[in-house]
Amino acid sequence: MATEEELKKALKAFKKRLKLMRLDEESGLSRGGGKKSGITGITPPAGHPPGIWEELVQAGKLKREMGNTYSVIEGA
Repeated sequence: MATEEELKKALKAFKKRLKLMRLDEESGLSRGGGKKSGITGITPPAGHPPGIWEELVQAGKLKREMGNTYSVIEGA
């Protein structure tokens, strides 16, 4: 069981990494730019125990996707 503080830090790190990946794709340096990112889920960032992501799923903050990827539940 992770503490509330650990869950908040992990979720914040996840959202930041997702945002950066979307911005990187939208920058278009590799494909011409101007398109909206299609990235909806990512592999969780390192530095947090694997169980913390499942706890965030159970808390309704993240959604488990295919493989080891997760996405943010909007409005949660």
